[in-house]
Order: sequence, then C-alpha cells, then structure tokens
Amino acid sequence: MGSNPEHPALVLASTSPRRRELLARIGIEPARIAAPDIDESPLKGELPRHYVARLAEAKARAVERAAGEVVLAGDTTVAVGRRILEKPSDETDLRRMLALLSGRRHHVWSGVCVVDAAGKVRVRVADTIVAFKVLSASEIDWYVASGEGMGKAGGYAIQGRAEIFARFLSGSHSNVVGLPLFETRSLLSAAGVPLG
Repeated sequence: MGSNPEHPALVLASTSPRRRELLARIGIEPARIAAPDIDESPLKGELPRHYVARLAEAKARAVERAAGEVVLAGDTTVAVGRRILEKPSDETDLRRMLALLSGRRHHVWSGVCVVDAAGKVRVRVADTIVAFKVLSASEIDWYVASGEGMGKAGGYAIQGRAEIFARFLSGSHSNVVGLPLFETRSLLSAAGVPLG
C-alpha cells in the first residue's frame, strides 16, 4: 500500500475507538491514526448541519498528509432543534441533556470529510432522527451512574446502555454511533481507497 498512488494509505484523523471499530466492520484498517487539535466550539448561531461539516473539514485539514495519503475525519453532534448538545462537562450537565432528550425527537448529525492524495476535499453530512422514551428520574440516575454518557456528544452512546431509551430511529444507525458508513464508504471510494 504505502505511497502507491493506485492504493493510497488511509489516515484516520480521530482517536475515537468507535470510529475505528466502524471502519473495521466494512474491512477498512487505517494505515495510521492522527489526533487533530482544533477548537470545536460552535460559532454563534451556527446550525448543526454546518457545524459538523465545518468541524469534519477542519479536523481533516489539521492533520499532516504525506504523499500518497488520504485523510478521513468525522464529527458527530446531537441537536434538539437548533440547539447543539456537545459533550457533557460534568454529571449535572449530563442530567440536563438527558432531561432535554426525554420523551422527544432529536437529530444526530455527522460530517465526514475526506482529503484525497491529490488534496481534493470532499464533505458529506448525514442526519439521523432518534426519539427517546420519557425517562424517569431513576433511569436518568442509572444512566449517569454508569459513566457511559461522559465524553459523548449529547451525553449518550446508542451502541451501549442508552439503546434501551431509543423507541424510534430513522436513518443511519452507524451515524448515531459516530461515523455514517454509507457516506464514508462512498467518499473513500471516490478517493481511491481500496475497500474490503
């Protein structure tokens, strides 16, 4: 593989184990992992769709790309209406998020960006609608105590215990986990990355 232009090496601009696991599901193993260092704060009045697209591209551009390398980056956020729910800062913030998600629909947005070996940038956005059941105080306590929601956009992990809260999901399940595989595979194919 290496720097052969016919088979570019894939760099994953993310240290998320979930993104690596999702890529492995479709037979893709990054040649290397790089951690992009960017400011992830939303801009004033920024819509969730624009936010994830901007961050995915910023992450991809923040990683140095050697000759023959393709960079893949992604960003996922949870939004209630126009309100972006970032990662909870503490347990109180997590409780606030879960109470906000309780009994209502929300959107999970992901931006995916691929910079190909020639430097061409392609970005796709995925949107999945998720509806949570009404959460009781004891269910919120149970979930907060599990520690699973910390470090996750929107304060929950659909691939973990929070799956029992989701009564409805329309769209890509892998998007809610953290990387929409349909869009990702399409972008990697366009960039010439060999697919499993």
